[in-house]
Formats: sequence, C-alpha cells, structure tokens
Amino acid sequence: MKYQWASASHTGLVRSNNQDSVHPEASGSADGSALLMVADGMGGHVAGEIASKIAVDTAKEIVGTPGMRVVGANHAILLEVAESPDLAGMGTTLTLLELGEDGLARFAHVGDSRAYLFRDGVLRQLTDDHTVVAEYVAAGKISAEEAHSHPQRSMLTRALGLTQDILVDEFEEPLVPGDRYLLCSDGVNSMVGDEQIAECLGMESAEEAAWSLIEAANTAGGHDNITVLVVDVAD
Repeated sequence: MKYQWASASHTGLVRSNNQDSVHPEASGSADGSALLMVADGMGGHVAGEIASKIAVDTAKEIVGTPGMRVVGANHAILLEVAESPDLAGMGTTLTLLELGEDGLARFAHVGDSRAYLFRDGVLRQLTDDHTVVAEYVAAGKISAEEAHSHPQRSMLTRALGLTQDILVDEFEEPLVPGDRYLLCSDGVNSMVGDEQIAECLGMESAEEAAWSLIEAANTAGGHDNITVLVVDVAD
C-alpha cells in the first residue's frame, strides 16, 4: 500500500494560541507503513500546548502497539507534571492511526478528537467521543441534535495526563485503495456538520480537502483551534 497525507492546523478566529499538535507536521507520503496522530491539548494558556506536544513526540518514539504508544504518552505527561507542578491539570486528547504493511489501519483513541473514514462517497465516524454529552446521547437522555449545542459538549470523560490507569479505545479497519481517512481535533466537527465534512473530503487531493476543512471551520466562526490530517490510500 501507498499513502499520501496532508496536515493542516490553524489557531482559529477566537483563541490566542494553538494547543493542538499533529504528526507528521508536514504533508507527505510513504510506502508500506505510516504513523499519524492528532492531539488537542487542554489546561491553561500554555499547558495544553505542552501536553499535546509531549503526547505526539512520545507516542511516535515508542515501539509497540498503538495502544502502548498512547499509554506511554500518558505516562510521559504525568512525569512532566510531577517535575513541574505548575503544569498540574494539563492534559490532551490523542487519536492515533497506524497504517500497516499487512493491509490494516490500526487506531488508538482517547478524548474527543475524531477519526473518520470516507469511502465511496460515504462518511463514517470511526471513533467515539469520550465526553459527558456523548454518554448522555448513548443513554438516551438527549438527542444527537441537542448534543451539538449542549453546554457540556466539550467536557471530557477521558484524556491523557489525568490518571495513571487510562482506558484506550483500540480497533482495526481493513485498508482499501481509494479510502480517505480524516483525523481532526474537535475544532472541525464542532463547527462543521457531517454533510459539509463529506463535501470537503470529496475534493480531488488530500491537500485541497485538508485546507477546505480549515476554511469551513473558520467560516463557521473558528471558535477553537482547528487541526486536520487527511490520508489517502492507494495500491
């Protein structure tokens, strides 16, 4: 398999700094295998930025399963807080995609950044949001429509940096030539609906798709940092 990806990140129109991190930071391509991640930091003006950077920098160096990479990233953030108590409370989401030579896409995920699959013109959300509101929807307490504007929609129930024992969602998807994957921080899906996300992902190149998503989120208000990673799969 061959992979081509486009990375794009923007502070948005409201925040003063960008607490998202992405790996790889530059667009590129690879044969056989690739590792891609999006992290959305939280906690103070600078701490969230530190947490997300530690997460991706640590995860990319760990040899092991995607879940082991995320667990290692969590430990690294906790160690940083132990050494610098002023950073206490910082944390981050992390959505990781490992594209393998065996024809499988392996995911590890914590938080409310998302992974989507765009196949044959159909968009499918692959990850679950680890938020209070997502739990309300799952329990039937509110509708998906109500969740979009709920005041607790960004309140996380899981994040890296908050506890030693972290629960990581792990799953696999078969790779099919022509597939397009999207990893994004919630600065995208909180501003842009599924129909428009699918429209952007329908563009010819990964680069066009990535920057059209950034533009769409900013046009809708750009209330949060916006980070996207669009990945194309080919023979």
